[in-house]
Amino acid sequence: MTSIVDIARQGLGGLLRKEGLSCSCGKRHHTELREVVMQAGALQETPRLVEKYGGSRVFLIADQNTYQVAGQKAAALLGEAGIDHEVFIFADDYVQPTDASLEQVLAKFSGDCDMILGVGSGTINDISKLAAKERGVSYICVATAPSMDGFVSNTSSMVMKGIKVSIESTVPLAVVADLDILVAAPERLLQAGFGDILAKYTSIAEWRISNLITGEYYCEQIAELMRMAVRNCVANVEGLAKREPEAVKYVMESLILSGIAMAFAGFTRPASGVEHYFSHTWDMRYLEFHTPKDFHGIQCGIGTVLTLEVYDQIKKLTPSREKGLSYVESFDLAKWHQFVQEYLGRSGAGLVEQERKERKYDQAAHRQRLEVIVQKWGQILEIIQTELPSVAQVRGYLQAVGAPVSPTEIGISYADARRAFKVSKDIRNKYNASWLLWDLGCLDEVADSLWQDRE
Repeated sequence: MTSIVDIARQGLGGLLRKEGLSCSCGKRHHTELREVVMQAGALQETPRLVEKYGGSRVFLIADQNTYQVAGQKAAALLGEAGIDHEVFIFADDYVQPTDASLEQVLAKFSGDCDMILGVGSGTINDISKLAAKERGVSYICVATAPSMDGFVSNTSSMVMKGIKVSIESTVPLAVVADLDILVAAPERLLQAGFGDILAKYTSIAEWRISNLITGEYYCEQIAELMRMAVRNCVANVEGLAKREPEAVKYVMESLILSGIAMAFAGFTRPASGVEHYFSHTWDMRYLEFHTPKDFHGIQCGIGTVLTLEVYDQIKKLTPSREKGLSYVESFDLAKWHQFVQEYLGRSGAGLVEQERKERKYDQAAHRQRLEVIVQKWGQILEIIQTELPSVAQVRGYLQAVGAPVSPTEIGISYADARRAFKVSKDIRNKYNASWLLWDLGCLDEVADSLWQDRE
């Protein structure tokens, strides 16, 4: 059996077989993505792809910026090719991936359109994928910046009823990635895409730790796809700082590869861990309290630095059954729920309700996890040592492209970073660093000690 990683080394195309790919993990992996056109001038290929994948009347979605960058030209190309189309442009300068934004699109969607063409990156792509799912039509993405890893994932990262959630959505049949457009993208968006790739260091480590402690499904081939993506990007970091097309191409390929990995796994675990939950938490607080935020990938890059510092503290611990059991037995769940709701507002109330259904704080389940942790602590430390680079390395990569490395650079205090870390175990039902520390009975003491010298 040829490994999936060997196939990927020959190019993304080999991963896009309609019949899927058999894997040594025992599963057959597949994605609905069929084609990626990544080259200078790729926007010209838009009409061909629309016709190839059955679009006869297209609903084009863009925002004010992406319409100027690529949407207007894409619409003109559709018109020249004789392809009927409608155009929806968000009126707001800064569009959020919320249920309200989705409703705007769905309200304007024409019933006789059979394909959505999303022109944009993070927010536009997430909204467009979910709109395609809601209306039961196919989807093609025209990327305008290599800024995040959700281009071809099977989920949309949305804020629904105030809670940041990943919702099943339509995978694009094709991606148009015009290098002329990507290279000219705003510097902050290039930095964001790079930050989202660096997050794979910690997401893979946490996936392996969760597999060890909870038995969660894990695929080494998918994990290696992510490691390869990171290696390719950090090897070209100097070129990215100079906007060299080849370096930008590596970042875009890695972001698409990340989405393929998520589709192969069937969930977001290969691409996101606790480093992403810093970002999700800051997004939710922005929507509720108008606190500072930045692009998702910028926040993920900072979150990766913070997470590496957390794991540096975890490496110093020695598990104690007595300490873990005592901590959990005295844990005041009602008081914790009150904190979550005060810290996150309406989204906090939703998370509390979600936790009650999932029973995350079940003491019998905790005892089982704690026993595994104690027995396999050496293996956990080995994963941390082998998967994670040093804090200095990742700071250096981010600084090389001019990206921020600390929350204070985007207006967020380290005190808030501590609170965000504590609440990170509640954002998704995924085992991560904050859950590990909670199981060990060390969450409060470790979290409260973090970054005290930087305030």
